[in-house]
Amino acid sequence: MADFSQRLRELRTGRGWSQEALAHQLSVSRQAVQKWEAGTARPDLDNLTALSELFHVSLDWLVLGRETDDTPQREPAAQTLSFPCYEYRSRIELFGLPLVHISFGLWRPRPARGIFAVGNVAAGVVAVGGLAAGGLAFGGVSLGLLALGGLALGGISIGGLALGLFALGGGAIGVWAVGGLAVGQTAALGGAAFAPYALGESASGAFAVSTGDPSLTEAELQERLRQFWQALSQVAPWFARLFRGLFGG
Repeated sequence: MADFSQRLRELRTGRGWSQEALAHQLSVSRQAVQKWEAGTARPDLDNLTALSELFHVSLDWLVLGRETDDTPQREPAAQTLSFPCYEYRSRIELFGLPLVHISFGLWRPRPARGIFAVGNVAAGVVAVGGLAAGGLAFGGVSLGLLALGGLALGGISIGGLALGLFALGGGAIGVWAVGGLAVGQTAALGGAAFAPYALGESASGAFAVSTGDPSLTEAELQERLRQFWQALSQVAPWFARLFRGLFGG
């Protein structure tokens, strides 16, 4: 008959959990779970009770491998669905957060929270995930000081749809915006641009240059571009230097 260590290992792997993930559920170290499964140590009564409740098994079965007549039967439903998942949580912490927290899976994974966080949902100083929030955020949907993603919101945002102080994307909205459709509070550059300083195939604003305007001759267009960049350089020299070579003038 299997002993406690083997039963514990089978319960854990049946859920698709790593030793680290089980340890996190019980608020113990990974080394403690490793010793339990190796048979070199046994959990105390509080942890045995927690394991029993977590896996929906009786203490008799967990410890002895058998059920008594008055012991409720194990719930098989707890084992019917098992989805791959992975979780790693470093023991080193800064400001109350783990240095590294990785948590992802196919079914209800824990959000990853740490200085460096990676997961389906991640929040951290550096966050990478389907939904990411942090100082530096990279994800399908990202929110951060620097955000990169399909939908990006941040001080500096780059994405399919980008919203931020400086926004760069297919659709960009910000104080400074560059994109296929660019809307800026101060300046916008793109296919269609709307801002006080606007430059694009189609542009609208107080100082706008439409490169697709058929009424402008080449010489007139070049003069308008020169005037545009000269005026924009007075407002945002860094922005003008960064994009003048790409947009001409």
